[in-house]
Amino acid sequence: MVLKDILAISGEPGLFRFIAQGKNSIIVEHLETKKRSSAFGSAKVSSLEDIAIFTEKEDVPLSKVFDLIWDKANGGPAIDGKADGTKLKIWFTDILPEYDKDKVYTSDIKKVAMWYNILHQLNLLVKEDAEQKKAEEKETTEDKKESAPAKKKKKPAAPKAEKK
Repeated sequence: MVLKDILAISGEPGLFRFIAQGKNSIIVEHLETKKRSSAFGSAKVSSLEDIAIFTEKEDVPLSKVFDLIWDKANGGPAIDGKADGTKLKIWFTDILPEYDKDKVYTSDIKKVAMWYNILHQLNLLVKEDAEQKKAEEKETTEDKKESAPAKKKKKPAAPKAEKK
C-alpha cells in the first residue's frame, strides 16, 4: 500500500495527511473530518510509511502488512480494533504468523487494525503495483513529449584555414 504523507500523531485520534511545512510546526489535515491544524515540534508525529512490524527475521513495513490484510480480507475491512485482545492476536497471527510476540503489543495490533479500517473506509488503500504503473505511464508520456523537440538546423562548418 502507498502510505506517503499519511501521519499518526501521538495523543490525537485518527490519521492525518501532511499539507505543508510551517516555521515551527507542520500543517496537517485530519483524514475523516478534513479539519486542518498544526502539529508542533513537541508532538510525536510518525509517518505510516516509516512504521514497521517486528518479526522473528526482519522488520516488515506497514505497507506490506496492509497488503497482507487486504489479501486476507479480500479487499474488505479488517477486524474491529476494539475487539478483545485475544481475538486481535489470533487475527494478527493469521495475517503475519512470524511477528515477534514479545515486541508487538496488543495496542500495536489495535492501531494497525484501526488504521487499516480508516484508510479502507476512505478508499485510500492503493496497491503499490497500481500506483507505480500510473506513475510510470505518466513518466513515459512526459518523456515522449520532451524527446520530440523541434529539429534544429545545422550551421555550415567554417572553412579551414590553409597552413603556409
